[in-house]
Amino acid sequence: MSTPDIRVEKGHAEPEEVAAITAILLARAAARPSEPALAHRGRPRAGWRRLEREGGFRAPHSWR
Repeated sequence: MSTPDIRVEKGHAEPEEVAAITAILLARAAARPSEPALAHRGRPRAGWRRLEREGGFRAPHSWR
């Protein structure tokens, strides 16, 4: 006997409910991302600093 792809962990789901969530998951997996999402591919630089690349002394009241 094969194992099901979707398993109810808690409670009892009717076959119609399992079919509905399966349809939603399949539609979500098949959907292509919108055009603006493809254009935005992350930040141009890291959000953190590498201290070995920093200048030397930094004043405690400076913003950078």
